Amino acid sequence: MVHVVFAIPFAMENTLRFARAAAELPGVRLSVVSQDAPEKFPADFRALLADFQQVRDAMDDANLADGVTKLAERVGPVERLLGILEQLQEPLASVRERLRIRGMDAATARNFRDKARMKDLFASHDIPCARHRLCATPAEGLSFAAEVGFPLVGKPPAGAGAKATARIASDEDLARFLASSRPARGREVLLEEFVQGREYSFDSVTLHGQHVFHNISIYQPTPLEVMENPWIQWCVVLPRELDQREFAAIHRIGPRVLSALGMWTGMSHLEWFRRADGTIAIGEVAARPPGAQFMTLMSWVCDVDMYRTFAQLMVFETFTPPVRRWSAGAAYLRGQLPSGRSEVRIRAVHGLDELQKSLGDLIVETRLPAIGAAPASSYEGDGFVVVRHRDTEVVAQALQKVVRTLRVEVG
Repeated sequence: MVHVVFAIPFAMENTLRFARAAAELPGVRLSVVSQDAPEKFPADFRALLADFQQVRDAMDDANLADGVTKLAERVGPVERLLGILEQLQEPLASVRERLRIRGMDAATARNFRDKARMKDLFASHDIPCARHRLCATPAEGLSFAAEVGFPLVGKPPAGAGAKATARIASDEDLARFLASSRPARGREVLLEEFVQGREYSFDSVTLHGQHVFHNISIYQPTPLEVMENPWIQWCVVLPRELDQREFAAIHRIGPRVLSALGMWTGMSHLEWFRRADGTIAIGEVAARPPGAQFMTLMSWVCDVDMYRTFAQLMVFETFTPPVRRWSAGAAYLRGQLPSGRSEVRIRAVHGLDELQKSLGDLIVETRLPAIGAAPASSYEGDGFVVVRHRDTEVVAQALQKVVRTLRVEVG
């Protein structure tokens, strides 16, 4: 039996789905380290566990190491230490090194987590990306803006997704961003040129240093545009066929990116842009599975359980590339916040009956916003609708139908 410890700082549904997949693998004893109490986890999930250890801060490497050590004393030596949150990857790697657990080391995790370090590695390997600079003072930020011009993108070097990311279109915007972020030595901010083009993901599997699988998702529009415009409903399309001209460059460059960053065995989420002239720029890469229901979408596309596939990869280091059989996509449902009001709740979801009559079996999965809940502030919204068909264009049109039909009422 392989003793696997899964770091789950908070009992969130998405993380639990990954952990369940690991717990249900034959030959696995799964333990959990968390800062949430055991009672916050579903009873049927707790029944799958070999043990549970609560710690004060599951994002802290010292706390994690202490929790893993206690689990090892009670259950047996820990052979795998896993976690899917972006902010966990460096602490997990540090603990693996300290306790001699097989898996990604701290230097590699830092390559993925520190976006300025990542961009420097891109430059040294001739990988196309946005021009960038890590700035510790307002003067350094102003100098970079003078060199590159507007628009720019400002972000923390260890950010995740579009959170804490800002588009900077003028000297005034830059002054406001620098005043709010207050850069300093040891607390720098990352400024990048704003790459204008279509955005995609390249979600891949690497096994023993070999690129063995990837998925491409098309963003409609970019997450940053969604964050800037609360009325926009974000959509993602996973095309059935990947041998298209617009994907040719990422087929060549994507595996090179992962090799440059040091990926050995694992799943990664890479975001990239294709400019109007056909050239591409790599955005950021995370050494973890994609979020925003992408694993669910890939499962629908390939007719396999990608959560279980990920668990097998990370625990037993085995992977059978699935066949891409379908196109699928998701529309993410967002309530439009009334101007000037922050204390609002989701009151209703309109248009579901009409949508079901119109799309029928094209809809394969739905999660509606919870009535009475506070609206989410992220581009992923408060729910989603997943559609699937053999024809990519049918999927794209169905998603637009979802966006036009469903309305989340808040007030």
